[in-house]
Amino acid sequence: MDPQHYNNAPADGEPKGLQGFDAEFKDIVDYILRITYRIWEGKQVGLCHDYYSEDCPVYTLAGYSEGAEVVTQNTIRTLGGFPDRTLHADNIVWGGDAETGYHSSHLISTHMTNLGPSEFGPATGREATIQVIAHCVCKDNRIIEEWLVRDNLSLARQLGIDVDAWVARAAAEPLDPGSSFGRWLAGEFERVSALPRQRQAYPAEASADPEAMVSAALNNIWSARLVGDTKLLYAEDAVLHASARDDINGTTEIARFYMDVLSCLPDARVAVDYTCKNSMLDDATYVAARWALAGNHTGGTLWGPATGAPVFILGESQYKVVAGKVVEEWLVFDELAVLTQVARARLG
Repeated sequence: MDPQHYNNAPADGEPKGLQGFDAEFKDIVDYILRITYRIWEGKQVGLCHDYYSEDCPVYTLAGYSEGAEVVTQNTIRTLGGFPDRTLHADNIVWGGDAETGYHSSHLISTHMTNLGPSEFGPATGREATIQVIAHCVCKDNRIIEEWLVRDNLSLARQLGIDVDAWVARAAAEPLDPGSSFGRWLAGEFERVSALPRQRQAYPAEASADPEAMVSAALNNIWSARLVGDTKLLYAEDAVLHASARDDINGTTEIARFYMDVLSCLPDARVAVDYTCKNSMLDDATYVAARWALAGNHTGGTLWGPATGAPVFILGESQYKVVAGKVVEEWLVFDELAVLTQVARARLG
């Protein structure tokens, strides 16, 4: 979204309430919209040094990076492969404050044409549109931490990539357990796997505390494996937009989605690491959740025959809530990276 189209911010002359940030930014939503537009559509990539801290960690399921300079280089490489890439802000849900840092869950529809070499190989000339959620912690005019989830499986398919061959090549590249990425991946798998597997109580009134409702339901569905609790979280005619899939309609099919993943990772546990509900949209209540799933690939057919591989999934969701029920969800995770984790186990 071009930031000039964002009107849900205080007018000039009103208190900004964004301590430590440049005076031009009206609020945290305005900050995220403007810097994203400048860096990507405006091609002012060097501004990453203005808007990312020099030691900012960026976590993705495909790799780990640290610092503004690496963010700058990665952005240039992406634009080299997709020079016309645009990023439309479907929603920004935020929380936090100036003292502890503002959290922003930025749901993006990104359109691009593959006109140059990329991580997927030579240019294909094909167009693609995928969803991304960037969860940033912002303080003193800079992003100081970021979790980035991108629907890379949809991207690969739309580019005409042979997914099985690409995954096999990626899995053949050794993952150094002593590298920053290897340590983070193993540490996160261990952290989430150690969480207790107990049911959480729901709030007395879901509409009064939608964050607590979402957090409890995710724990109960994934960790306690009470998949029937989908009927407590979702409206009967809810729509789930999940990575690399057609829209999933209604609680019966949504429950099947959860069961498909759980059947592959029957010992899975979830960590709901952050939730917030302040939204740039005012047509309903929105909740954002950053979550992580860990389990061993010992069943199911979703990702091929069981390998026993430890699988870690970094995910982000945004929920539209009406009368205490989720009527629409946008769920994003890098399933291409999950397939690579599984394929790496097959190689021994």
